[in-house]
Amino acid sequence: MLKQVAEGVWVHQSELLQNNSIVVQGKAGVLLVDAGITGDEMIAIANGLHELGQPVVAGFSTHPDWDHVLWHPQLGEAPRYGTARCAAHMRELRSKAAWKARVAEGLPPEIADEIPLDLFGLITGLPAGTAHIPWDGPPVRIIEHPAHAPGHAALLVEERGVFVAGDMLSDVLVPMLDDVNGTNDPIEDYLVGLELFEGVADDVDVVIPGHGSVGGADQLRARIELDRVYVQALRDGGVADDPRIGPSAKPGWEWVSDVHEGQLQRFAKQAKHDGMTS
Repeated sequence: MLKQVAEGVWVHQSELLQNNSIVVQGKAGVLLVDAGITGDEMIAIANGLHELGQPVVAGFSTHPDWDHVLWHPQLGEAPRYGTARCAAHMRELRSKAAWKARVAEGLPPEIADEIPLDLFGLITGLPAGTAHIPWDGPPVRIIEHPAHAPGHAALLVEERGVFVAGDMLSDVLVPMLDDVNGTNDPIEDYLVGLELFEGVADDVDVVIPGHGSVGGADQLRARIELDRVYVQALRDGGVADDPRIGPSAKPGWEWVSDVHEGQLQRFAKQAKHDGMTS
């Protein structure tokens, strides 16, 4: 089901992980961002667009996590863009002989059999520094940053005031910090991403996270601050008072506390190692 969240912008949310797929109206069709995760969900998006008389003319993946680089034949053969680093990450993964088995091992067991992998990761990388998605529709600014995953990008649909955050600014997931992004400081990388988001906040009316609830303009700044406090607490060895973990976690998302505990241990070990080697 497509739900309109702004003029010419719709969202479809998956059931299991509350993945948000974003549809932006253009002149001759739509831009589809992060197309969904199960075959049935992507078919539902395709059917909804067919009823609207809107073909998919371009796709975009915000980053190379498995649940953001899927596609279905019924969505058509439009170019599927991503940042150069996102596309390079996918090419490297798909170059391995057993890439499909490797990807399948990381899928949620509840829906693994429902996730089509044939078109997985077929992303066309845009040249480094590309400012906007090349398509015939409202300008969609690309805000690439080092947080969370290689080649991660947020998007700003400039004439609609819609900010697509990728896997950040969620009301159900705490920040998940990347450790394969080419630097030794994923915490600072994350803070850089949040700072870039803050730089466009005055232009935003709607924020759409990769997972969780769509929010209004007030939610953008509130979620930036919530993520910043969480990340700084990891850096400083403290425990953030965060509604996404512990007793206040949303029902069904209690496992996020396990993610949090794993990150606490990881950065505590790193801090200990850094202290021993300094």
